[in-house]
Amino acid sequence: MTLDEMQSLIDKMYGDKDRARGSAATFLWFCEEVGELASALRDGSIEAKAAEFADVLAWLVTLANINSVNLTQALESKYGSGCPGCGGLVCTCDGKP
Repeated sequence: MTLDEMQSLIDKMYGDKDRARGSAATFLWFCEEVGELASALRDGSIEAKAAEFADVLAWLVTLANINSVNLTQALESKYGSGCPGCGGLVCTCDGKP
């Protein structure tokens, strides 16, 4: 599944509910899922980690959808030509991981 396909699927399944909930409440759900991912990374099985990664991505896609952001375009714009700081395909920025 591409990112565009995922955005479309999530919007089809949950779009009306998501827009009614709004960005602020959706962001709180996203943060809760990030916390669950942190727990899974600490001591979860590979299946639990995979499920939490999927949940975090789904809630991030939801936030993008309700804020009219196409994630594929955003990623291509920011990272498509390399590191946003140094421009390299392998980052050479000082002090960045």
